[in-house]
Amino acid sequence: MRRTRGIGVIAGLIIALGALAGCSSSAEDSSTSAANAPAGGNAVQDDSKAGVTPAAAADDRSVIVTGSLYITVKDPLEAADKAVGIVQGAGGRIDARNENAPQASDGGSATLTLRIPGNKLDKVVDDLRALGTVDQFTTQARDVTTEVTDLDAKISTLRASTDRIQGLLADAKSIADIITLENELAGRQAELQGLEAQQRGLDDQVSMSTIDLSLTTEPVVVAEVDTSPHSFWDGLVSGWHGLTAFISVALVVIGVLLPWALLGGGILAVVMFLVRARRSRLAKRPPKPRAMAAQFAGATNPGLWATPPGSPAAATPPATAAPANPAPEVKPAPPGQPGPMHPAP
Repeated sequence: MRRTRGIGVIAGLIIALGALAGCSSSAEDSSTSAANAPAGGNAVQDDSKAGVTPAAAADDRSVIVTGSLYITVKDPLEAADKAVGIVQGAGGRIDARNENAPQASDGGSATLTLRIPGNKLDKVVDDLRALGTVDQFTTQARDVTTEVTDLDAKISTLRASTDRIQGLLADAKSIADIITLENELAGRQAELQGLEAQQRGLDDQVSMSTIDLSLTTEPVVVAEVDTSPHSFWDGLVSGWHGLTAFISVALVVIGVLLPWALLGGGILAVVMFLVRARRSRLAKRPPKPRAMAAQFAGATNPGLWATPPGSPAAATPPATAAPANPAPEVKPAPPGQPGPMHPAP
């Protein structure tokens, strides 16, 4: 029961601190505005009496200035080094730098991101203009006075609240009160750190203007050379160059195809060798016994040459009749008896 009552008391104190912080911040703002009102009125009266223009009041504003500057120079790389020296001499810095080497169509280029103190921006820009011919220069200004004021008020309020919670934490006795206060303090400190980081980034943008510098050269005009022949000799030279170019290309093609041709020729030679070897082995192999017997039977018995069953029989040639008057047979003369040969009776 006592612990619950203590937690309730701590919670009530935290709520009261928050309300008091809000009231104190609003009171501070109202008092500040009330204090500034007559001061501003007096200032306006004093300025009017002293002859000062109202533009002097613009120095209290928080403005973020950004811009771009394009310059044509003879040597972009050398001009980039000079620009770096100008900016660093004024207390600024270089956030980015990119250089391109000269080529056939241009003399190179360089781009830089410059961070220049706001109170020295005009002088630095004038020094950069002297590097070459200014092609374009643009700037943009963004007023962040309200954001800066709001951040300052939030940070001051959170700091006061954090100090009060730390005082309560030093006087806390129970463990539950200490844990509650530590959790509340951790949340307030994390929020305070985030706001302080935003404030540092905003202050850097306000105090250091950002200028993107681009350094280029005049474009290089390359004259086109007319290589067409205008006389017989020019035509002959052009034809000779074309012939040598064709031969060179042909030799390259032959060189590319020659290894494949050799590989294909080797494979073809191996295949032909194997085919011929097989044919020679088949020619030297003796005939089978059944085939020899069939050949022998056909040679000794012409009747086996008959046509197979079912096929028409071969026509038998008709027998030729004996001649009616056969020619007389001539016998040679007996040996040892000369004389002509007489026909037998």
